[in-house]
Amino acid sequence: MIRIEVAYVDAQVEFLREIELPAGATVEDALRESGVREASAEAAAATRVGIWSKIVEPMQPLRDGDRVELYRDLKIDPKEARRLRAAKRT
Repeated sequence: MIRIEVAYVDAQVEFLREIELPAGATVEDALRESGVREASAEAAAATRVGIWSKIVEPMQPLRDGDRVELYRDLKIDPKEARRLRAAKRT
């Protein structure tokens, strides 16, 4: 058995769950077993996943201690967001 964490965060949901899976389990297995996609509509729509901030494929095998993360699309480019905040201050 391996222990991993599954993480997802958006404006309404902060999801962090530690689960145990059999050796040889994949990222997709972790997402299914953790229930993260049921946590919010945005989590269900997330298409990119990673392990410790590195994008991986859903069939990527997991190792003990991995942290699986779901990534949502950005609503606005970070540089543009900074420009808008700066414009409001002046």
